[in-house]
Amino acid sequence: MNFFFPIAAAILQASSFTLDKVILGIRRINFKTYTAISFPLLFLIDAVIFLIIRPPFSFGLFAGINGLILFASLAASIITNIAFYRALKEDELGEMQTLSLLYSVPTILVASLLFADERKLIVIIPATIAALVVFWSHWERKHFSLKPKTFAFFAWFMISSPFIAAMNKVLLRSWNPIPLEMVRDGLTALILLPLFYGAATAHIPLKGRLLLVATNVLSALAWIFFYFSYKTSGVVYTALLFSLQPLLVYFSSIFFLREPFHKKKFFAFLIVIACIVAANILGNQ
Repeated sequence: MNFFFPIAAAILQASSFTLDKVILGIRRINFKTYTAISFPLLFLIDAVIFLIIRPPFSFGLFAGINGLILFASLAASIITNIAFYRALKEDELGEMQTLSLLYSVPTILVASLLFADERKLIVIIPATIAALVVFWSHWERKHFSLKPKTFAFFAWFMISSPFIAAMNKVLLRSWNPIPLEMVRDGLTALILLPLFYGAATAHIPLKGRLLLVATNVLSALAWIFFYFSYKTSGVVYTALLFSLQPLLVYFSSIFFLREPFHKKKFFAFLIVIACIVAANILGNQ
């Protein structure tokens, strides 16, 4: 099993999310500003990586069923982004991020149903356990209390995420992850930038601009590694190792942002590590 790509993706994305916490605390930077600026930046970073590495790419990839799947996955991703920020207006970020952690469960189950090469119980079982443990470690309320827009986002996200993952797996049979991310980020920027243009043109302090560049460099690399993992190791194995990401965000917040230590999250981290080790040892026997 190739654990480099998902582990690298988890570390890079955790670093990016930690920077995001700092960025969103800077004056004049809100979620609309962040979204409107981030996707054009992601496209530019992807383009630089594309020009350096020169991965295989052909405009024929846009034709036929591949083209339809590409635009379907793009539409689903954009709807998810808009639903998230629409819900965020009336709910707390922490609760929405916690709910988002559940996406791995339907993704793992649907991938195992749709693809024969994903039906490995030795990976499916620890991946599902890890996903549920991560959710448990972040859940701090005794009951669900979802506002209407948050419920709409949560329902859409849980239904669409496994099928977005499935579409990505199919696309990556012919696409290299670098041009795939470049194309999707570019098209997303073209669609979302006009919606949030006012926020994108607001004056942002120099520190905020530099941090936005830094976090998007990390995020671009993380998603490229993430999709290389989809391509080489599959959806379920990637979900298992990527379950480390929210816990790594928590630990980096302790060390760099001085947030409090929680035994529950540390215990969850140990369980996730145990699940990863067990899947790798037993899967190689």
